[in-house]
Amino acid sequence: MRILAFDTATPATTVALALPDGRTLSRRHDPGPGERPGHQALLLSFAVELLDEAGTDFAALDRLAVGLGPGTFTGLRIGVATARALAQAHDLPLVGVSTLHSLAAGAAGAAPTRQTVLAVLDARRGEAFAAAWPRADAADPAATPLLAPAALTPDVLSDAVAALPAAPLGVGDGALRFREQLEAAGVDVPADGSPLHRVDAVVHCKLGAALEPVAWDAVLPTYLRLPDAELALRRRESERDPST
Repeated sequence: MRILAFDTATPATTVALALPDGRTLSRRHDPGPGERPGHQALLLSFAVELLDEAGTDFAALDRLAVGLGPGTFTGLRIGVATARALAQAHDLPLVGVSTLHSLAAGAAGAAPTRQTVLAVLDARRGEAFAAAWPRADAADPAATPLLAPAALTPDVLSDAVAALPAAPLGVGDGALRFREQLEAAGVDVPADGSPLHRVDAVVHCKLGAALEPVAWDAVLPTYLRLPDAELALRRRESERDPST
């Protein structure tokens, strides 16, 4: 099966192409300090590069897989809008992959002594997007999470970790940001430079192969909370009319 997958929910732009011969080609960009994400400039160019390298094109794909987040609002809009446009233009089956689930699935194989994998993404505003799966089920896109995806403060996340059946392996840029609180709660957080903390479209290809495609307009971002612009608008409206 030829699957093109990508994710722009985090600052990284990650794109992968799984091929019928078992190979998976990939490209990624991780912005450096002070550098803006390259989603808009790099997403399609990475996809075209991979297709050219494989000697194929969009029309020959069996499906597309896109990361649904949660993550940054701008990044998610770019990724999901691009996936929907490509699916519609080339009449391709489309699946949406949970970015948190993919992060957990990618780390599951490295957690032999941990029965739970906790995926944590930096949600800004002092919060984290987090979810947890049993290690044995993390590669199953239909697996029920032990901790449902949510936007949580570090204190609430620590309490949620304490309620899990076993102290987990914690991965993701949110696990790095809140390392102190998570480790105090018993979470094993790998070293800062570990690839386990990276969202990887290669894993999206594996999860996406097991999902049932849906109509392109049914693929929607997972936001989990209101965008900053909406919150600012509500604050302004509240200040104008304190009774609201």
